[in-house]
Amino acid sequence: MDWTPSWAPAPDSGITVRMQEAGGLRFELAEMGAGDHLALCLHGFPELSFSWRFQMPLLAGLGYRVWAPNLRGYGASSRPVGVDAYAIESLLGDMAALIDASGAKRVTLIAHDWGGALAWMFAIRKIRPIERLVVMNLPHPARFAEGLKTWKQRRKSWYIAFFQLPWLPEAMLTRNRAAAIRRMFRGMAIDKTRSPADVLDVYANAALRPGAATAMVNWYRAAARGGKGALGRGKPVVDVPTLVVWGDEDAALGVELLDGTERFVPDLTIRRLPGVSHWVQQEAPEAVNAILEEWLPHPIRSS
Repeated sequence: MDWTPSWAPAPDSGITVRMQEAGGLRFELAEMGAGDHLALCLHGFPELSFSWRFQMPLLAGLGYRVWAPNLRGYGASSRPVGVDAYAIESLLGDMAALIDASGAKRVTLIAHDWGGALAWMFAIRKIRPIERLVVMNLPHPARFAEGLKTWKQRRKSWYIAFFQLPWLPEAMLTRNRAAAIRRMFRGMAIDKTRSPADVLDVYANAALRPGAATAMVNWYRAAARGGKGALGRGKPVVDVPTLVVWGDEDAALGVELLDGTERFVPDLTIRRLPGVSHWVQQEAPEAVNAILEEWLPHPIRSS
């Protein structure tokens, strides 16, 4: 089947992009490195695997096999039709299927934004064994649920309610060559030099693919339909070492959502980056990479 990649890695980057079948779907996959320890990198909204372009060489150099898929509905990945196709159970199933397809013996999850929500839930539900968890600018789901009870966070999360409307969110996101997508990155960024036109083009062009905007918004519609049952029963504890990296100037998520995370994550490390926006791994890749290199085990050195 012919397909057009959503982004082209630099020829000297060592990153390749291909299609990977998993769980009955096809995922556009950026990969780098080798070995039996998989670093599965999960992007957020309205991003792509492209958002991990600065971290992939570091992780591969540390000895990880790095997989950064475009998640269901994004880029050239499969785009099932209908809101129900984007329910949390299906999204978590995609993660499990990708891990199974990799054949890796060990797994570390590294995630941002919506990818972080999936990673938290994957670890809480213990869907597959993971060794470590890294989440960037997405709070533990129990803390986010608590935060949504406050007007401060409700005001920041206004767009979630807007995304429940039919057709209008997609029209807003895609009109004028996806100008809203471009504004989302440039407008929220603190260091706007990290959001040049060619980077914004990658995300805008991906959102303009037929059906892509609807699929991306359907993640939010399905989450709202899922309601409070997503966490399941019992205390939502993550029992693996967990690193949270947080850009303090996040316009969508208040830093106070970090408070109390230790109630759910006994082995917790938090690294805050002042003066950095929600797009933390793209806006401050040097600082984020230094944190990752310090905190993560180095498989190539321990083998």
